[in-house]
Amino acid sequence: MVSARKQFDVLIVGGGPAGIAAAVSAAQSGKRVGIVDDNPALGGQIWRGETAQSNSEAAAWLAKLHAWDVEVCAGTRVFDQPVSGVLRAESGDGTYQIEYGKLILATGARERFLPFPGWTLQNVMGAGALQALVKSGLPVSGKRVAIAGTGPLLLAVAAYLKNDGAKVVAIYEQVSRTALAKFALKVAAQRGKLAQALWLRKELRDIPLITNAWPVAARGNGVVESVVLCRGGKHEEIACDYLACGFHLVPNTELAVLLGCRLQNGYVQVDDFQQTSQPNVFCAGEPTGIGGVELSLIEGQIAGLVAIGKEGEAQSLFSARRKMRSFAEALDRTFALRPELKSLASTGTIVCRCEDVKYGQMTQHRSWRAAKLHTRCGMGPCQGRVCGPATQFLLGWTPESVRPPIFPVALENLISETHEEKEHTFVM
Repeated sequence: MVSARKQFDVLIVGGGPAGIAAAVSAAQSGKRVGIVDDNPALGGQIWRGETAQSNSEAAAWLAKLHAWDVEVCAGTRVFDQPVSGVLRAESGDGTYQIEYGKLILATGARERFLPFPGWTLQNVMGAGALQALVKSGLPVSGKRVAIAGTGPLLLAVAAYLKNDGAKVVAIYEQVSRTALAKFALKVAAQRGKLAQALWLRKELRDIPLITNAWPVAARGNGVVESVVLCRGGKHEEIACDYLACGFHLVPNTELAVLLGCRLQNGYVQVDDFQQTSQPNVFCAGEPTGIGGVELSLIEGQIAGLVAIGKEGEAQSLFSARRKMRSFAEALDRTFALRPELKSLASTGTIVCRCEDVKYGQMTQHRSWRAAKLHTRCGMGPCQGRVCGPATQFLLGWTPESVRPPIFPVALENLISETHEEKEHTFVM
């Protein structure tokens, strides 16, 4: 495999809204700016498929990016930091050693999954995952889709699937209607959020939104045929062809932890200028707190401006960021997981899908590390990204460390990396 070197004054890891905004701001200095993203096209999960729509916000930001000389490394995944100021990344063409002066982490977030009996059946998947598959061409026209879990993402997915021809039978939200009403007042205070909410209300006017309800089991012969839900203390079974579940979002902090960035309450800790605890390393977007597109764009701009020494210009965005962070805090409070969800998994429910580790096996151990040593949980291809957040909620466990490679990497590329490190050490 080909191994190459790249060098940037400012490097952004992550090509979603925060990463794009950071690159646009940093590129205005004339410095060498680059974006590394593991997807084949920029936009991240939230803007997937929207960058080609001429009238979309995503397309407008992408046009700003293309107006500047920013090198985009798409389909490239960072997996290690061999030494300070250098990242290792893998693409279809081989590996890259990427040197940087300033680094901005904009690695986004992923869905949280909670295990329950039947959640490993075919066509039971994350809400965002189903939306991504439909955007990639999966036909759902006429299919019955039940959507369950918590968070605004459920509504956005429901609207998208409906417009693609799916029959969304209902949206099952685990929080109470009172909590949603209070959150709606918070949304109404922000013009951009209000417009989105009104659009969703119009799109979903014929789809039931059932609160205080959550899935307890999925049933079917190899493929999901129905979902059993707890609703008002009673169980009811609903037929479906797809069950889309998502229990809010968790930040992608693995690279930040590998670099030594300090976390606070599960998020990357940053100061007013989006600076992490590591020199010359900034973080923006969902890893600093789940707050949506608007907050990600503002934080990305601040990080990009500070990275090129324009702190004064960055400060002009502090007020807007403060308002958006208030919304993010309300989001966390409203969609906090209820205690009843901790009893969803039975002894025989698989929690670690990669290594087929069941809940009963995990409860025999007292920590993530102990369970990992004895059961191999978290040691599969997902590197604990699915079972890690689940066990954190279910058992109060927290992964104690992050080790490279933080993503699965071709063995020949790992060998190449080790060989190059030895050569570098010999020269020194």
